[in-house]
Amino acid sequence: MKPAALDFPAWLQERAEHVEACLDELLPLPDEEPARLHEAMRYATLGGGKRVRAALVYAAGQACVSGGMPVAVSTGLDCAAAAIELIHAYSLVHDDLPCMDDDTLRRGRPTTHVRFDEATAMLAGDALQPLAFELLSEMPIAPALVVQASRILARAAGSRGMAGGQAIDLYSVGRSISREQLQTMHSLKTGALLVASVALGGVVAGASSVQRSALDSYAAAVGLAFQVVDDILDVTADSKQLGKTAGKDAADNKPTYVSLLGLDEARALAESLRGDAHKALAPLGESAAPLAALADFIVLRDR
Repeated sequence: MKPAALDFPAWLQERAEHVEACLDELLPLPDEEPARLHEAMRYATLGGGKRVRAALVYAAGQACVSGGMPVAVSTGLDCAAAAIELIHAYSLVHDDLPCMDDDTLRRGRPTTHVRFDEATAMLAGDALQPLAFELLSEMPIAPALVVQASRILARAAGSRGMAGGQAIDLYSVGRSISREQLQTMHSLKTGALLVASVALGGVVAGASSVQRSALDSYAAAVGLAFQVVDDILDVTADSKQLGKTAGKDAADNKPTYVSLLGLDEARALAESLRGDAHKALAPLGESAAPLAALADFIVLRDR
């Protein structure tokens, strides 16, 4: 019997609601001391966002499991998905600070340092990051896989990943850079955490070498596509659509794919990367349907 077609909007909403519930349970309660810090951590993490990174964790895990999903793998995917969202939330809190991008709007509401204060926001980000690794340590899978997962996330968040990309971004403001330099910056700043999301799903599910290779190729394509589309939306969407300040990259004189290639060529690049992502999934068969749909969602989204 042919499997039923994936209802992707329903699947994505269910995954987003599920990881939201996991995060709500795992984060410290807002009345637990230090209460203001815990309230800020919850504010920064809960109640918004597309949860694309968590969805990638779940989709990659699903693509690598044949038959029913073992309870240990399912629990491990919950931990990994929550961990990736905590790292993402911490990065947004710090990116929005006055010493970084100095933004006042995130996910359609005031940024954490505006809602609380700059010092509390910095501490909230500082606290979210170790909590992510605490969750990975609790995954009920083989210890060697826990170590692999921890290393993947640590590298993606550090100077060879997200933090390094943010540093290059700050250094590049007002400067002319090449397409290769721009791709390097974004592969670290944005792509690294998306690639880690896919890799974590594969690790937790015990992916084979063939499956991991397919996931790596897929993740490289969608990681870059995500940023290309972000650059496009910064000039084509408004702040209400985005939930953050539109046009800020241009206002800050930051190099983007649109400023470097032009709007039409940037759109063509995003579409080419979507095709690369789909091709990479061929070895995974029909179980990779959610990953394929996520590639479409990333490239075709309007916010």
